[in-house]
Amino acid sequence: MHAWNRRCHKVAPEKATAVAMRAPPGDNLRVEKKATISGPSGRAKAHDLFLPGAVVIVTLSNPREKFWGMILALAPEGLSLSGAELASFEDLAVMVKDGEPFTPAVFFFPMHRIERVELDLPDGSLPSLSQRFFAKTGLEPAAALTPGMEKSGSEVSGASRSRAAKEHA
Repeated sequence: MHAWNRRCHKVAPEKATAVAMRAPPGDNLRVEKKATISGPSGRAKAHDLFLPGAVVIVTLSNPREKFWGMILALAPEGLSLSGAELASFEDLAVMVKDGEPFTPAVFFFPMHRIERVELDLPDGSLPSLSQRFFAKTGLEPAAALTPGMEKSGSEVSGASRSRAAKEHA
């Protein structure tokens, strides 16, 4: 503190040093330091939601495109996704429902093209794309979108149904 300030405010020199060395308070004193989606309970942290296996909708720029799929990897370089263009979502569901063989496409999107990544969640009374996919095909999206060998929609659908029945029992 300057000598002038000490004279005007009559602050003891030892206290002036202590006040001058103290760090200023933060802007948001009552806001938690770590952001959470589920609230103060801290059950699900935002950075834990976009892990490999999460089903998301990705919006790209230049050119503007949308994709639905499962995250394979998320890194500073970009996003690896197993899925399909949003415009062909209905065709994919019909193909899987009819038992036609399919292989999910695997994409890499550089980070500079990614405009937004959002979890595929229901919105009020509107079902998520994953829920719509399951309702049309009887197949869990994660099972359908896992990259690997070519799959027949009926083979994977039967395995998924038996697994779902065990989980609900």
